[in-house]
Amino acid sequence: MNLICLVKFVPDVEDFKYDVTRNVLIRENVKMILNPDDACALAFCLKVKEKDPDTFVEIVSMAPTSVVGHLEDLLRRNFDQATLISDRMFVGSDTYVTSRILARYLEGKTFDCILTGTHSLDGDTSHVPSQVGEALHLHQMSNIVKIEETQFKTGWPVVDVDSERFISSYRVGLPAILSVSKESKYKLPFVKFKNLELDVSAKIKIITNRELGFRADEVGLEGSLTQVAHTFTKNLQKEDRIFVKTDEEGIDTVYDFLEAKGFI
Repeated sequence: MNLICLVKFVPDVEDFKYDVTRNVLIRENVKMILNPDDACALAFCLKVKEKDPDTFVEIVSMAPTSVVGHLEDLLRRNFDQATLISDRMFVGSDTYVTSRILARYLEGKTFDCILTGTHSLDGDTSHVPSQVGEALHLHQMSNIVKIEETQFKTGWPVVDVDSERFISSYRVGLPAILSVSKESKYKLPFVKFKNLELDVSAKIKIITNRELGFRADEVGLEGSLTQVAHTFTKNLQKEDRIFVKTDEEGIDTVYDFLEAKGFI
């Protein structure tokens, strides 16, 4: 099988920098980490490759050239190739433009399936996988917590999708774009000690706009359809637990809670 895994490197929350003038994240000269959901997608690819060593896995990322070291680290875990899409013209691209750039590269590729993460730490819109699917005329599923490995090679795998209220199972025809959630628990292994210094530079390919051929007004801030009016940091709050008795008042409390959540 030929698998492509789209991954994103996001700014470390401890080294987060933002350009308030242009309303864009600063991704150059900051510490970057692999997006957690994408790590799960990569881990699944390795599970497939473990059972079928002939499987070819290409990692594709759109990022500054500063992530080359991160790609080398991934390649040392038994991936076959890494493609970095990087050009100064692409700086500031929103999810729409990013999807167009990725799709233009992917439309010339032969693959059985594209794996991605569902969410990213720095944006959390989940736009890119579905927009790439739209551009390539492929089915796309998000929030996947499990992919049946035994059926994957048949071209019709069953995937379990977390829809918040329950887990739904779907049979998906390949090729498709399958977006994995970090709740899937797929774990990316560490680099083996013997491979820590392995030279994998020959497996990295850098694609620029010279190969993709976008006009300047189609990419970057100028080509982006999204206009950021305001940004804020998501505030997570832990709600207090409520303990009730098995009496009329307790039953009413539970009923009101379930009704407010839409379960009744």
